[in-house]
Amino acid sequence: MQLKVLALPGDGIGVEVTAEGLRVLKHVAAKYKHELVLTEGLLGGIAIHKTGTPFPAETERLTLEADATIMGAFGLPEFDNAPPDKRPERGLLAIRKVLGVYANLRPVKAYEALLDSSPLKNHLLAGVDMIIVRELTGGLYYGTPRGISGTGDEERGTNTMTYTRSEIARITRMAFKLARNRRRKVTSVDKSNVLETSQLWRRVVEEIAPEFPDVKLDHLLVDNAAMQLVLKPAQFDVIVMENMFGDILSDEGSVITGSIGMLPSASIGAQKPNGAWVGLYEPVHGSAPDIAGKGIANPLGAIGSVAAMLEYSFGLIEEAAAVNTAMEAVLNAGVVTRDLKGTATTEQAGKAVCEAIG
Repeated sequence: MQLKVLALPGDGIGVEVTAEGLRVLKHVAAKYKHELVLTEGLLGGIAIHKTGTPFPAETERLTLEADATIMGAFGLPEFDNAPPDKRPERGLLAIRKVLGVYANLRPVKAYEALLDSSPLKNHLLAGVDMIIVRELTGGLYYGTPRGISGTGDEERGTNTMTYTRSEIARITRMAFKLARNRRRKVTSVDKSNVLETSQLWRRVVEEIAPEFPDVKLDHLLVDNAAMQLVLKPAQFDVIVMENMFGDILSDEGSVITGSIGMLPSASIGAQKPNGAWVGLYEPVHGSAPDIAGKGIANPLGAIGSVAAMLEYSFGLIEEAAAVNTAMEAVLNAGVVTRDLKGTATTEQAGKAVCEAIG
């Protein structure tokens, strides 16, 4: 099978962890005799430095030509006070819009080898295995009007949270479809006691639910959901929510695993005729410029993102399982970076996964 993949390493440790993700991807392609066609482009801070924009036209072209895109991390402190259109994160929003990816899937799993690395007590972690499904193209991050206007005491910042029925329905169906292949439970998170947007959200979710009679549905207000994630995380299977809530709660969920460096993510959109999904794949963590270039960043989130890409965009279930099994073997062997209380370098951890794949 031909695998046309675009790599966008980005900023900070994104370059280092993406290199190890690609190392594993190349190893899998060789082992299973796939043809890997790999290109590389610019996105984020590095793109601003080299082209003046966080999402160059050339990167847009490469993105549309690729079957899937693996990304690193984006953002640098030097851009913290830059205008919105000159910030690295604007490139990420733009590429999501171009590809129409509307669902961000963030798996949260507690590995036996990492129980002592989590801030939660071990007994709370038993059986934790969930997917947080975040709507990715609506809400405050995209709604209009938006911006800063006025002067003096009347200077005002405006953002608009807005969702259509169709946007809510498609992310809801995605969550229910995922749950059917898991433990058949969906938890919808909203703020329907205050926000009209959430009231529509809950109503549409309840209207969709009868299409999936084999899946149980419950609802949580977002503040209660934040609390339940640390009080009883094992109760969750698939959790679905709007964009900003998902952005916040998925980072909370990442701490459960012991390190934010462990979490992969998949941003997927339209399904192709062959069943594969259009997708962007990236670790959840940020660019961590304070440790960039030191060779100590955890690459497992990036490698897990490669596994997700193999599964969702190429339908290569066996290859994806091989990567995930190898990562667990590496964790059990203790070949991990210092965020997991290990001594391995970024490169050593990546090479260990390749060796475990065989």
